[in-house]
Amino acid sequence: MNPRLHFAFLNVGHFIDHLLPLVFATVAALVLTREWGMSYAELIPYATPALVVFGLGALPAGWLADRWSREKMMVIFFFGIGASAIATAFANTPMTLALGLFAIGLFGSIYHPVGLAMVIQGRRQTGLPLAVNGVFGNLGVACAALFTSLLIEASGWRAAFIWPGAFTLLVGVAYWIFLRGPQADDTLQHEKIAGAEKRSKAFTRETLVRVFAVVFVSTALGGLIFQSTTFALPKVIDERLSDLTVSVTAVGWYAFSVFALASVGQLIVGYLVDRWPLKLVFLAVAAGQCLFALVLVSSSGMSTIVVCIAFMLVVFGQIPINDVLIGRVTRSEWRSRALATRYIITFSVSATAIPMIAWTHTTWGFGAFFMILAAVAVAILIFVSFLPKVEITWA
Repeated sequence: MNPRLHFAFLNVGHFIDHLLPLVFATVAALVLTREWGMSYAELIPYATPALVVFGLGALPAGWLADRWSREKMMVIFFFGIGASAIATAFANTPMTLALGLFAIGLFGSIYHPVGLAMVIQGRRQTGLPLAVNGVFGNLGVACAALFTSLLIEASGWRAAFIWPGAFTLLVGVAYWIFLRGPQADDTLQHEKIAGAEKRSKAFTRETLVRVFAVVFVSTALGGLIFQSTTFALPKVIDERLSDLTVSVTAVGWYAFSVFALASVGQLIVGYLVDRWPLKLVFLAVAAGQCLFALVLVSSSGMSTIVVCIAFMLVVFGQIPINDVLIGRVTRSEWRSRALATRYIITFSVSATAIPMIAWTHTTWGFGAFFMILAAVAVAILIFVSFLPKVEITWA
């Protein structure tokens, strides 16, 4: 049961890593604009440094994990991001709030290069494990809007940072106790040996260059779509369902429903990439993103919810594909650094999402916002067409 328990801790970590950075998105859209007398476009740029460090911090985190300890880096992740969330609750100006969000982003940058490398360690078929882990990340996105809105109505916006932060600290204590157990040591050593003995096959230089070029470009553009939609969705729902969303909690429930239902996309894609040609699955996902983004340009009312579910289904579906590709072509001893490089590109480009949301919302509205996302999806489709065939190998 120890490998399963370890996998469970990694899944909870992914849930937290996507929940805490998005608490501010709901707080800003629904509360602070009124309490602090600032417009939505004026307030959300204070989260930009947090998104930048969320990406840039991945490389030193991945380097430390490969050279020092992945397990100890995960302990730092749990304690660091939990304490940062609690500290953010005491902010009383936009600048102090930005500092708290920056700390959340800094410690949050640890998870993806470290946690995902541990998820695929020693596995041959990595699509489904990554998809299951990804679903927990998606549920973190979904619960961010719901839990935040519920906590805001019950105890105010500060509680939306304090309670998830306290929960994260408790998980960190439990994970630290788990790592100190002798059976856990045996489990982790077995995972490392399995990964060391079952190496990935050698790929030609040309194949590696093409794979990494497609991975880095598509993941950067996909990250822009992911970050834009997950951040803006509460505001999109608030505007386009104005006749139906009568409270903060209602917005949270609609956003939760969209994200939770769409998380099934990762399981579907994770299953398919272990059995079908990965390139074919990737092309279908990119085409779906373009189609549904175009439909959202002029949608309104409950049709917006339906199309948002379909759109997020393919947005979430792209997430495990790039990680599967990296797992197939990299060796275990430098995989965290490869994943870190991918996430630096992803989240650094994603940091442009907030200025883009603010600019398009102020100038043209969300119709133009979805037109831009459709164009980005077309670019992904073009780059994926150059992807070479990559067979399943041991991770």
